[in-house]
Amino acid sequence: MSENDFILKVSNLGVKLQNQVLLDHLSFNVTRGTTLAILGPNGAGKTVLLKTLLNLVPHTGTVEWTEKVKIGYVPQYVAVSDIPMSVREFLLIGNGVDVENSLRKVRLMDNSILDKRLGVLSGGQLRRVLIAWALNDNPNVLLLDEPTTGVDMDSEEPIYLMLNEIKKTQKITIFLITHNIHIVQEYADALLALNKCLTFCGPAAEIAKPEIQRQIYGETVCVETKRGEN
Repeated sequence: MSENDFILKVSNLGVKLQNQVLLDHLSFNVTRGTTLAILGPNGAGKTVLLKTLLNLVPHTGTVEWTEKVKIGYVPQYVAVSDIPMSVREFLLIGNGVDVENSLRKVRLMDNSILDKRLGVLSGGQLRRVLIAWALNDNPNVLLLDEPTTGVDMDSEEPIYLMLNEIKKTQKITIFLITHNIHIVQEYADALLALNKCLTFCGPAAEIAKPEIQRQIYGETVCVETKRGEN
């Protein structure tokens, strides 16, 4: 694999806030056009990692994106219940976009949703609207922090199917935080497992092995990786 195949190179990344180590000595690469699943127990540093990749958190080490990278971001929690804004108004923030086309990208085919307030949407509708907004600037990288938070179980799989199709048709690299091993197996190419340090880095299919699951969720054992391994 050549250097040009990587969209991100991270070397010896560390985050320490208020004398607490949140991430420690992470090194990994991400191949363009793939889906990287980020897995680990609660408090492992998964959200901190995404925010660090967005340069929102002070850190040591290096985070090197390829040139001309454009990033879309969907956080895990967005407080919309008190926002007096319609879906149409939200999608138009900072963008002169075709809002109906934005909905089609995320498989929302009922345009009547455009006039609904964000706070009355179902969990699945809201997540799709947030993804649509993140796609409005035509990013080539999409960071998703548990994109099915607040979504009922029957609606989760269709969202991941939609994201997988977007990745293929728009050549987007996806970073995906999840707790769902099935999602890792079905929709990710590579897996990065954290527990403040790196506990696994490699092909997503490896998550099917019980010993890898124990390595990720059992007693923390930091692993060394060579740059370019994933």
